[in-house]
Amino acid sequence: MALFRALFLALLAGAHAEIPGCKIRITSKALELVKQEGLRFLEQELETITIPELRGREGQFYYNISEVKVTELQLTSSELHFQPEQELVLQITNASLGLRFRRQLLYWFFYDGGYINASAEGVSIRIALHLSRDPTGRIKVSNVSCQASVSRMHAAFGGTFKRVYEFLSTFIVSGMRFLLNQQICPVLYHAGTVLLNSLLDTVPVRSSVDSLIGIDYSLLKDPAVSTSSLDMDFRGAFFPLGQGNWSLPNKAVEPHLQEEERMVYVAFSEFFFDSALESYFQAGGLQLSLVGDKVPHDLDMLLRASYFGSIVLLSPAVLDSPLKLELRVMAPPRCTIKPSGTTISVTASVTIALVPPNQPEVQLSSMIMDARLSAKMTLRGKALRTQLDLRRFRIYSNQSALESLALIPLQTPLKTMLQIGVMPLLNERTRRGVQIPLPEGMDFVNEVVTNHAGFLTIGADLHFAKGIREVIEKNRPASPKDPRASSAPPPSTAAV
Repeated sequence: MALFRALFLALLAGAHAEIPGCKIRITSKALELVKQEGLRFLEQELETITIPELRGREGQFYYNISEVKVTELQLTSSELHFQPEQELVLQITNASLGLRFRRQLLYWFFYDGGYINASAEGVSIRIALHLSRDPTGRIKVSNVSCQASVSRMHAAFGGTFKRVYEFLSTFIVSGMRFLLNQQICPVLYHAGTVLLNSLLDTVPVRSSVDSLIGIDYSLLKDPAVSTSSLDMDFRGAFFPLGQGNWSLPNKAVEPHLQEEERMVYVAFSEFFFDSALESYFQAGGLQLSLVGDKVPHDLDMLLRASYFGSIVLLSPAVLDSPLKLELRVMAPPRCTIKPSGTTISVTASVTIALVPPNQPEVQLSSMIMDARLSAKMTLRGKALRTQLDLRRFRIYSNQSALESLALIPLQTPLKTMLQIGVMPLLNERTRRGVQIPLPEGMDFVNEVVTNHAGFLTIGADLHFAKGIREVIEKNRPASPKDPRASSAPPPSTAAV
């Protein structure tokens, strides 16, 4: 009975699960690039390690070691890999750290001081970043597990008291090694939970696209990590800015990602584009009015000739009034994605009128326009762009079949007007594109678009246009206190 109850609850949860409109897969092919950039960031973070002063006494010798700084990280072996279920793991083995510190020695009335270089060898570090969805729908590093150890240290002492330092080196080096072991993991914990999260804060979650609509890229669940990829399901829904709580039910086919040959794959369902079209419709953005000089001259002449019989019956004061051509989409357009291509179907009303100054406009005709547009998707940087082209066009009257026949001569010139006057305006808007949910500083390159039944996928490679440190410094929150004080785990996190 318990088994059937658990099965029923699982089916019920699946029935109410929201279908993603956008999916992103980062494959193991991207890890080498991410690792190289991550190691540069790691080295910069290790250079911030602050080791307390080391002081002591052996017999009549008083020594003090201070101003210890990590100067470089030298790697022998490193690996970045995915670890199911939600972790990204960096493993460093047999590395070495270059250090520089200030030495001071007092023996009776004799004093010696100066700076010296040292090295920490056999350094092993294992960092696991646990990735999850936070309450706002943003991907976050929710926890960092860290193990670090330094197997040996060496300091090349010199000067007048060289033999004394060599005698004391066992105490000094052992103490420095202990303190260094205690400092590595707190620094890396802060780097993961604070600094890397400030980088992830640059991923758009709910933001405006233009003055009319916005996009919601909320994560629907925690990222799914396998041994070969990291998959993220995003809501991928547009909304009118004036109706923040508006939402469109997603009844489209769920996009699927199966490829792993490229560094990253992005999938968009028909819902992704339908929600954009519906949002523009709800926001009143799918209408166009051309008046006077905005109407192409040849079309103006043709329309006046076509409706000459109606115009001559009007008052003489109206005959030479500017012509108005208004297009108004009657219902939200719909997107259809097939392996053969992507199309958008539009039905709009077309109104032709004269607009005399300081008088009500005089309507000459009203008709219905059915159009089918082809849509070509491209990815540039982080922007998804769409190029529209008018493929099919038909006008007819909603009044009578006889009037529909009379509109046939207008078919070709109106289609030409749309191609010359309207399509460039639409493409200017869609060419700006909408940002894909990637952190600042990362771009797509070498993209390839593939259409499927009900969704499309874009495979691409990644490129770091900015370094991780550069983006973090740009977005670092101002704080008068050292953030490490509140974010570092207990020193026991480090393996001694």
